[in-house]
Amino acid sequence: MSGFLTQDFPVLMAGLLASLACALIGSFLVLRRMSLMGDAISHAVLPGIVGAFLLHWWLDQRGIDANLSLIIFGGAVVIGVLTAGLSELVHRLGRVEPGASMGVVFTVLFAIGVIMLQQTGGDQIHMDADCVLYGLMESVLWINPPTSLGAIFSAASWEYFPRQITMLLVVLAFDAAFVIVLFKELRITSFDPDLAAAQGVNPSLMHYLLMTFVAMTTVAAFEAVGSILVVAMLIVPGMVAHLLTDRLSVMLGLSAAVAVIASISGYTASAALNVNAAGMIGVALGVVLALAALFSPRHGVISRLRQRRFKEVTT
Repeated sequence: MSGFLTQDFPVLMAGLLASLACALIGSFLVLRRMSLMGDAISHAVLPGIVGAFLLHWWLDQRGIDANLSLIIFGGAVVIGVLTAGLSELVHRLGRVEPGASMGVVFTVLFAIGVIMLQQTGGDQIHMDADCVLYGLMESVLWINPPTSLGAIFSAASWEYFPRQITMLLVVLAFDAAFVIVLFKELRITSFDPDLAAAQGVNPSLMHYLLMTFVAMTTVAAFEAVGSILVVAMLIVPGMVAHLLTDRLSVMLGLSAAVAVIASISGYTASAALNVNAAGMIGVALGVVLALAALFSPRHGVISRLRQRRFKEVTT
């Protein structure tokens, strides 16, 4: 038990919290047919993150105490909203399809971030390319390991929680509050923006609010799971849930369940096979998606084949 608490528990918690936060917000990206926007923001926030580290390092050199997490959140939010705005601008002015405009914007911003990362002293700002791409879930460790399971839930243990878990907990709470408070507005703008505008709901405002929360969630999960797995966590749980139900409230619950199942099974498999935990969680998400695509009651491949066979027989 002590080995699980000190080594496995914080890593598993980081994966669970990142998956839940991404699944909750990513479901609305799936509904809005904006899955590529999740990919775009998860890559495009890189220059914002690197810039935030550089700003913190610059302030630290001058003896100015600043909260790194808040600076990173600010940089990510700015770049995330900028990505959405630039994509819309390129779409309208360039008269290209939305997917092409998002692809252009996020590749350019990601390339700028990579150059910044390589040219500005990655060692000095404690950030490297492996962390950005693949994540370092195994590095999520207690500041002071608890001695028992009950000690984890005591008030005194909060100060010993890993920084990544604390950040993910806060972001998950904000994501849940955002969805609960603005559920009606998110639902109507996701399904019918014109009707939303007619009822006094601003679709553009809701769009940019959603992009802001996507950026916040992405940067919170960035350090633990990396930019590659963030994309899977944002999109796959929502896709699986959408294959299984047409009700939004049920879809959100199912996407959270998929996130939990993939995180636990992926981490368990990674421990057994001694491979990267973030990568194995991505594999688990892929397996769940494949199973849903095959066996979904209404939209699955097997179900459609049966329906086609039934029509052929009856006609």
